[in-house]
Amino acid sequence: MTTAMNDNNVKAKCAICEKPVAAAYRPFCSKRCADVDLNRWLTTGYRVHTDEEPDPGEPIPIDLENNP
Repeated sequence: MTTAMNDNNVKAKCAICEKPVAAAYRPFCSKRCADVDLNRWLTTGYRVHTDEEPDPGEPIPIDLENNP
């Protein structure tokens, strides 16, 4: 009996470039793609948008995408 979603047939793709994943850098294909992802996290390329107000004294981040 076979199923449409057989885990043995699914090949993981790199989260950045979609090439096949390398076990040493999972979920990425290379150190370069892992570094690209890390840079996005460190430079606020990835953010969770919220309606919460910033704490007093905390700088307000500028949303470059919506504020020309």
